[in-house]
Amino acid sequence: MKKIDFQKVIEWLSFALKCPVCGYKYNLDRTKIIDTKQEENSQATLLVHSDCAQCKSSVVFGISINGGEIFSVGMITDLTSNDTKKFSQRQPLSSNDVLDLRRFLKKFDGNFVKAFTS
Repeated sequence: MKKIDFQKVIEWLSFALKCPVCGYKYNLDRTKIIDTKQEENSQATLLVHSDCAQCKSSVVFGISINGGEIFSVGMITDLTSNDTKKFSQRQPLSSNDVLDLRRFLKKFDGNFVKAFTS
């Protein structure tokens, strides 16, 4: 199995991609790899966070590598790279979590002090 050089992928991305807010090219110094996974069949995934040097907006990229093809999906976010790393290591919400929140909100009277102290 050939090991993928994730740093080279990030260098390519910083060259090829532009900020979706202002169109400025991404700076390699402001781009951080949050998580990587590589499989034996030349497939890999990366979670990358980048801050725009021009407008200061942040973007999280999900990158999938399949042989010679690279697919990237970006999402504008207010998370820092540290926040992104912290939340990427948490368990995802379950459907029961969502249903519990819905039940809570149906009964919620708007009193946040009461809700967070009881």
